Order: sequence, then C-alpha cells, then structure tokens
Amino acid sequence: MTFTLYGAPVSLYTGKARSYLRTQGIDFVEEAPGSDRYLNHVVPTVGRWIIPCLETPDGEIIQDGADIIDWFDRGPGVDLRRHSVYPDSPVLLAISHVFELFGGEGLLRPAMHYRWNFDDQNLAFLNSEFALLVPGGTHDEKAFLHNSGRMRNAAVTFGVTPESIPAIEAAFEEWLDLFSAHLVHHPYLVGGRPTVGDYGLIAAMWAHLYRDPAPSMIIKQRAPRVGRWVERMTTCEPHLHEYDGHDGSLIDDNNVPETLVALMRFVAEEYLPEISAHVHVANEWLAENPQIEAGTNGLENPGARGLKGGRGLTGRGAATFEWRGQQLTTGVMPYRFWLMQRLHDDLASASSDQQSRVRDVFAAGELEPLLDLRTLRRVERTGHLEVWGPA
Repeated sequence: MTFTLYGAPVSLYTGKARSYLRTQGIDFVEEAPGSDRYLNHVVPTVGRWIIPCLETPDGEIIQDGADIIDWFDRGPGVDLRRHSVYPDSPVLLAISHVFELFGGEGLLRPAMHYRWNFDDQNLAFLNSEFALLVPGGTHDEKAFLHNSGRMRNAAVTFGVTPESIPAIEAAFEEWLDLFSAHLVHHPYLVGGRPTVGDYGLIAAMWAHLYRDPAPSMIIKQRAPRVGRWVERMTTCEPHLHEYDGHDGSLIDDNNVPETLVALMRFVAEEYLPEISAHVHVANEWLAENPQIEAGTNGLENPGARGLKGGRGLTGRGAATFEWRGQQLTTGVMPYRFWLMQRLHDDLASASSDQQSRVRDVFAAGELEPLLDLRTLRRVERTGHLEVWGPA
C-alpha cells in the first residue's frame, strides 16, 4: 500500500510526518501542495490550506503530523512489527511529549531567524525550494516574494526582532551544545530508537535548521553529532556507527541521565515562560467570551490558527512574557495547548506512584509547572480544525 504525503521539503511541519514515514519504512510518495488533487480535494476536506496532509490508499485524509503518527501508531494503521514511538514508561513518555511540543513550537525562533535573516547565504536556495510548492517546481518570482514576505512577518509573530536576535543565536548555540553532549551516549532523545519527542524536534531541525545553508554550517561545524542525528531521523537506515553494540533499548527511567535533565532545563528557560503566558492570555479570553460555541474556535474564520478577536469577541491575540532578560510578545495558538494536553492525558492514565516519579524528574528539570498548566476549556481537533471543547 502506498500513501500520499502532501507537503514540501521547505516545510517545517512536513518534516515531522516525513521523518516518521521514512524511519518506520512506510511506503509513500510526496506530492506538492499545489497539485490539483491537493487544491481541489484535500483543501476542501480539511477546511484550509495547510500541510502536511496524508491520504491513505482508501482515500482517508489525515491532517497534522501528530495525527498522522497516531494513525499508524495508535489507530487503524498500527503494525505490531514496528516499535511504538510512545514509550511504555510514563517518565520517558512525558519527557517525549515535552520535546514533541518544544521541537515544533519552541524552536520556531531560531528556525525563522536563521531562515529569513541570512539572505546572502539562504536566498538563492530558498528561491529554488519554494518553487517546489507547485508541481514541476516552476519558479514564480511574484509568488516567492509573497510567500517569503508572509513568512518574514510570521517570524516577528514568533518573537524574532532586532532586539531578540543576539539572544536567539546564543540560545541556539546552547541548545546545540546540550543536545550534542546528550548524543554522545544516546542515539536518540530517550535511548536507542526514536520516540515522539525526536519526531517533534526534527520538524525545525530538518527543514529550517539543517537544510537551509546558514544554520546548516553552524550545526556541521559546532555540533556534528546533532547533524548525524538529523540524518538518522530522515532515513530508514539507522546510521549507528558511533554506537557500536547499541541494542535499541530505551534509557532506564530510574536513572535519567543528567544530559537529558539538562535539556529539560533548557526547555524550562527557553519555552516555559512563553507557553505559560499563552495559557494565561487564553484563559482571560475564554473567561471574557463564555458564549463561544463548543466545536468552534470562536472566530469568524473557522480555520484560523491564532487566538484573534473576531466580531463580538474581545481581541487577545498575543502574549507578553520575560525571556532571557527582555520582554517578548508572541502570537497565541491553541494548537500548542492541544499538544500539551497529550502530555497531560497520558500522564493522567499512569498510576499515582508513576505520576509522582514523573513529577520528581520534571522538578529536577525545572519543568514541573508544565504539568499543571490548563486552559479553561480543552482544545479539540474536530474535522481537521482546532476547536474549543465544552465549557
């Protein structure tokens, strides 16, 4: 059976789904999101232009990297010959969920900065890459200028400003150093095979930070182990040359290595203030707008991803927070709350003793507050869209 992945090499979020399909040995072809099939069938089905989308051989459409992975790992496409990307250990599962969230959302600042603020190194490459959004890869200068302008504006929405750039670059180098130190003894985030945390991280680390010329050189010069992890995550061949004798087992959750705890502390500094501020703003918005109908996003555009005020609603589309000694303001996206709920929901199914152990590890990683962050209403995904659940 051959699946069709609608995405593009230049797309950050396509990287998560593509990595899963490749490393799991699933037969697929990738088709441009400018194809007739995508525009005339997939877009009307999912309700917006968005990638990645996966079409099964039976014609079912699945949108979003997490949902694509779950279709194969926890849904109709389960194959018991494949290792689940969700560890049995509640500790390792919770850690994996953290990096699924952080990889796709918390690494957006360096991903956007290193893509759009290095035109001398990147622009010719990006010009060619964006042509691949349409079948045949025909270059359209007007379309590229439009798309790149939109993405440069989005970078500001994610907190990339002239004032924040020095700290973004310092933080990215710190991330590379910490991840590289962890990879000395562990091929993947929590041991000898990839989990959902690795697939979250590969989104930004592949499409933007390893393929784009400017950050790629930084990775190859400063953290070649990280580069080799990226390459392992984009092929069905394991490339474990430096881990002779590794049997693919995961780490002992009673002895979480300090290198992994250090990575958690980095997430606590880099992303916990942001997601906490977003939850606070969303809760204020929800409290001020109790009339929002369950099963909708409460906005005029049902496919909108940000928390923006529509007709009759109070507009609270951004959150301000303290980050590395300065104030940042970034757009609030309910999709991030949905990813965070995956952590909460899996943890809730663990025993009380296991939950206590998770809290101990998260406390050591300065991330325990993440376990208690809640929006007043749950975010659900219905009809391929993020919507608010019942009050």
